[in-house]
Amino acid sequence: MSQGGLAPSFSYPIIVSTTQETHLTLTLRPHQQRMLDALQRADRGRLTCPTGGGKTLVMILDTLRRLQQAETPQTIVVVSPRILLSVQLYEEFFAELNGKVDVAVMHVHSGEVDGNSSTKIDKIQCHAGVCAAAGIHQLIFTTYNSLRRVNEAGIDVDTIYYDEAHNSVRRDFFKEVAAASLTAKQAYYLTATPKYRGGVISMNNTDVYGSELINVPAPELINNGSIIPPTILPHVVDLERNKNLAAAENDREVLIDIINKLDDDAAQKILVAAPNTRVLWALLSGTNVMQEFADKGYDVLHITSKHGAYVNKTKVGRQEFFDTLDTWGKDPNRKFIMFHYSILSEGINVPGLTHTILLRNLPVIEMAQTIGRVIRLDKRDAADIQSGKIAPGKLEFYRKRTGFVTVPVFTNYGKQTEKRLQRVVDSIFVKGIAATEY
Repeated sequence: MSQGGLAPSFSYPIIVSTTQETHLTLTLRPHQQRMLDALQRADRGRLTCPTGGGKTLVMILDTLRRLQQAETPQTIVVVSPRILLSVQLYEEFFAELNGKVDVAVMHVHSGEVDGNSSTKIDKIQCHAGVCAAAGIHQLIFTTYNSLRRVNEAGIDVDTIYYDEAHNSVRRDFFKEVAAASLTAKQAYYLTATPKYRGGVISMNNTDVYGSELINVPAPELINNGSIIPPTILPHVVDLERNKNLAAAENDREVLIDIINKLDDDAAQKILVAAPNTRVLWALLSGTNVMQEFADKGYDVLHITSKHGAYVNKTKVGRQEFFDTLDTWGKDPNRKFIMFHYSILSEGINVPGLTHTILLRNLPVIEMAQTIGRVIRLDKRDAADIQSGKIAPGKLEFYRKRTGFVTVPVFTNYGKQTEKRLQRVVDSIFVKGIAATEY
């Protein structure tokens, strides 16, 4: 099934099952085919592609190719920065691989999931042994934090993929990343925002990361109908931003003012990057902003590592939270505002987002990743591009022509954030240079 966009037929056909029990031939956009080809040319290396470019799909198709062509049972490991993303990747892999190859899945992290899950070394070893004896492949989903358990188990890894690979240069992760990469037969690093620091702990350490296999520029993805460009909307506030708990009242006033300027008839779906967990909790529990949002027709979701996940005023499990988010995101008539602190800035697919509001000055990479949440196409536009009703890149015919990024600019705070944001946007979406951190 095409991921949206008007693409010619390429030499990598895959039969996929749809919910209607029909079968379609998957076609890839040119940049996706180049990425897939790059994975076949080298045993290790880096792939850089903007958010929305289909890196996960390429990982899945490369995995399927390797498993279908293998003459012996394979062990493939997929590493991601968060348990939430690891579970999402599992669901995407399972949707494509199910029924095509015999593969047993194991989760190696501390999250609660359906199926085989453990961080105990003996259970990881046992799973590998059973798969080898039964002659079936195994697919392991883990996090950077739990990767050491896979290493300590001492199992043979054929291929390892590092998703959101800029996380791999964290000093507390790098040792295990390097160990896994150097013992696996193939190792690949995929990210929209590479980190180059120089020295050993850097993504330009070719002994660990290999060479850069491909770097896809964002303007190409805009032109081929994969993503849409962002638009920066500074929101000038004629007051000073206060610190500590007083910031919550500042944020309430700013958010209500921003919402009041949006089209009431449009189903706005807004992601808000909170300044910190304490201020966010004070905003939602200590002001009347929840009722003000409700009066304007908005549901409110929020999630933090400290307080958990909430849908409006009801605390829910994370699975219910993301199921709700997915359902509302796909509903063209649903309006919601979602608050988070760092959890949703990278990797997690949040469908339908139209706006993001930055209530804090993010680092360059997190800023670029946050922009990436709102530049995905409207599903209806993607379908029209696929069917040929809309030519890819002809934004004037799209329902969703841009993703909005709003920065509050106070008299004493926010101007530098706006300038940094503009530099990041110009670099990625005009010059075609990936956002990097040195």
